[in-house]
Amino acid sequence: MTLAIDRNDPAITAHAAAYAGAMAAKRRQTLIGAAVLAVLVWLSAIGSEVDLGKFADNAWRFPKYILETMPVLRWNSLGADVAEWFWGWKGWLKLLWQTVLIAYVGTVLGALGGFLLCFVAAANLGRSGWLRFAAKRFLEFCRTVPEIVFALIFVIAFGLGPLPGVLAIAIHTMGAMGKLFSEVVENIDMKPVDGLTATGAGWWQTIRFAVVPQVLSNFASYSLLRFEINVRGASIMGFVGAGGIGQDLIEAIRKFYFTDVSAILLLIIVTVMLIDFGTERLRHALLSLEHGK
Repeated sequence: MTLAIDRNDPAITAHAAAYAGAMAAKRRQTLIGAAVLAVLVWLSAIGSEVDLGKFADNAWRFPKYILETMPVLRWNSLGADVAEWFWGWKGWLKLLWQTVLIAYVGTVLGALGGFLLCFVAAANLGRSGWLRFAAKRFLEFCRTVPEIVFALIFVIAFGLGPLPGVLAIAIHTMGAMGKLFSEVVENIDMKPVDGLTATGAGWWQTIRFAVVPQVLSNFASYSLLRFEINVRGASIMGFVGAGGIGQDLIEAIRKFYFTDVSAILLLIIVTVMLIDFGTERLRHALLSLEHGK
């Protein structure tokens, strides 16, 4: 059985007209938004001096440089060619291990600092407005200044070596982790917090028993993700003498040791891929535990 619809019914006509008007207004808003976006992109290109002609004229240089870094590999002497390509693999692996350690220690220190400050910066837990404001501004400062700038400052202060890289990564990580951690804390269920507060528990006791159990798995997941990022960041700390594989990489680039550049980059890529794979598995395991799967 079908229900007949009278298209001449005034109510249906009015509804159809209202729907058509709403859709027309939506299309106008979309077109206006697209036009505004196009104008903003155009103005930004002018302000940043984007020259498409220059880009087109020199785009071939990038693939040319990549091809120049590739070694000559012959099937009949493949083993010897690969050995010549990775002639310094022992020293490079040692520096890569140092890079991973720089990232690891910097991540641990930064995550610990972010953990201690996130509860003060969280809007639902911070009891003092001025203290919360100061914590937020401090975390913004830590994550706004680029790691390489911190590394340059610490190289001047402490000299060459891994220590400046560790400190630079730790400070930047603290700023980033503090923000992420505080946002997780602001989304917790406040009922356990209210319950402990009603029993007379102190602020730190409330944090320990009502907040930390709710956020610990997310904190660990974010820390693992940040470790992946920091391994990439630590790879260029050597550019300013802050330890790691970056020192040999920048030297190879400056001296036009083309095959060394590709060999070091390949080692870095493989290392980051392995770390990404491992931390991804750990993050998924933590999330599965959190949801009881």
